[in-house]
Amino acid sequence: MYKVRVILDTKEDVIRTLLVNEKASLENLHFDIAKAFGFNGQEMASFYRTDEDWNQGEEIPLFNMSEAGEGISMATCILHETIPNQHDKLIYVYDFLQMWTFYVEVIEQSNEEVTETKMILSVGEIPEQAPEKEFKADDLSKNIDDEIDDEFNNFESLDDFDFDNY
Repeated sequence: MYKVRVILDTKEDVIRTLLVNEKASLENLHFDIAKAFGFNGQEMASFYRTDEDWNQGEEIPLFNMSEAGEGISMATCILHETIPNQHDKLIYVYDFLQMWTFYVEVIEQSNEEVTETKMILSVGEIPEQAPEKEFKADDLSKNIDDEIDDEFNNFESLDDFDFDNY
């Protein structure tokens, strides 16, 4: 059995702790998380592998997206193989139009068996709308024209250009 803590990425604390069968697939966990947070589970979703600092890694989509059918999907990933250790983590994104984002962590493992997922802790209410995501980008305030001007500051005429070196 795994005790899994699922935290919604929002300012308010919205947490669910689930007891799940370690032999369940990520697809089962997807439906369990959706249900625990009041969703119907009908929207597209993905899990993402992550390191201990929650840096997003490889995507595990709900459906196999590869042309040859050899890619991974939630149905082919088993919990105890995907997140085998206590404190292993995943990021879960539900509904790509709304971008509900959750942090999923194995907080405890035991030999006790569960056949059905049980919610053992529920803290906070899910907001009406998904929190807005703040995407950070490089500072692009210096535009390309400024760079070109810097590059050719001392250029006055074609006679100043040394064509032999090119």
